[in-house]
Amino acid sequence: MAAYVVVHATPTDPEAASRYAEASGASVARHGGRFLARGGRTHVLEGDWHPERVVVMEFADAAAARAWYESADYAEARALREGVGTWRMVVVEGV
Repeated sequence: MAAYVVVHATPTDPEAASRYAEASGASVARHGGRFLARGGRTHVLEGDWHPERVVVMEFADAAAARAWYESADYAEARALREGVGTWRMVVVEGV
């Protein structure tokens, strides 16, 4: 069953965040994932959530998503964003 990694990011240093995005994108591809949304415009439908950047990635299943997140190459990408904003991530299984 497919699983999705949903990210809410608030970068404070766009240049550093851009280096992270490049490295993390390559890492996602190497682990069989693909981007469904990557920082496009958002439109609030309900509530007061106004995210700056939302990313949605698809993986074959939750185990594949966790394997990507825990991989050495993604750890290298994550190091590029340390101290340059906040990132919240969840993995949710599809139906």
